Amino acid sequence: MLVKDNLNVLNQKIEKACLKSGRATEDVSIIGVTKYVSIQRAKEAIDAGVQHLGENRDEGFLAKFEEIGSNATWHYIGNLQTRKVKSVINKVDYLHSLDRLSLAKEIDKRANAPVLCFVQVNVSGEESKQGIAPEHIIEFIKELAHFPNIKVVGLMTMAPYSSDEVLLRTIFRKLRVLRDEIKNLNLDYAPCQELSMGMSNDFELAIEEGATYIRIGTSLVGNKEEE
Repeated sequence: MLVKDNLNVLNQKIEKACLKSGRATEDVSIIGVTKYVSIQRAKEAIDAGVQHLGENRDEGFLAKFEEIGSNATWHYIGNLQTRKVKSVINKVDYLHSLDRLSLAKEIDKRANAPVLCFVQVNVSGEESKQGIAPEHIIEFIKELAHFPNIKVVGLMTMAPYSSDEVLLRTIFRKLRVLRDEIKNLNLDYAPCQELSMGMSNDFELAIEEGATYIRIGTSLVGNKEEE
C-alpha cells in the first residue's frame, strides 16, 4: 500500500483513541520508523505528510539523513553506543534512548548544543529490554544536572509484544506516573513533558494512557518486502 493510504488509516485510529480518552489529536505525533525500508520509501512518507522519522542504527540514519536532511525531524530511537555518538548527535533532533551516564557524558562532550533526550525506562523489567529500572529513574535524572548539553524532554519505554491489554495499559500508565513525578520536580534541564510509547501493535492503548509520540513502522511504511 501507499504510505499516504496507511497514514489515513493511522490518523483515523489516532482520532478515535484521542476521542475515547478526551485528548486532542494535535497532542500526538507520529514517528515514522523507517529502519527496515529504503530511502525512497522514507521520502514517500515525507511526501505523504509524515514530519518525524525514526532510525535505530547509525548507518541507516546517516544514509537517510544525507538524502532527506532537514525535510524531516529526526529521532534516534535505538541503543546508541558511546563510540557512535560523534557521528550522529549533531544531526538528530531527538534521542529516545538515554539510559546511562557514560552516554550522557559522551553526548555532553560531543554536542554543539543541548540535545533533546528521552530517558529510556525498562518498565516491564524484561532482561531483553534496554533502559533504567523505574526505581532508579529519579536518581538518574538528578545526575543529569551535571551535563549542560542534555535536556530531558520526556520518558520512553518499549512494552512487551503482547495482546494483554491490562498488561500494556499498566506499563504505559506507570511511565506516565513517572513522567509526572519528574515534571513536578520543576528541573530546568528536565521539563519532562513528553511520553514516547506505543508502536504498531499497541499505539491506541498508549495514546489512551497519555503517549505524545508514537513510533510506527510496519503499519505506516511497511517493510522491504512490501515496497
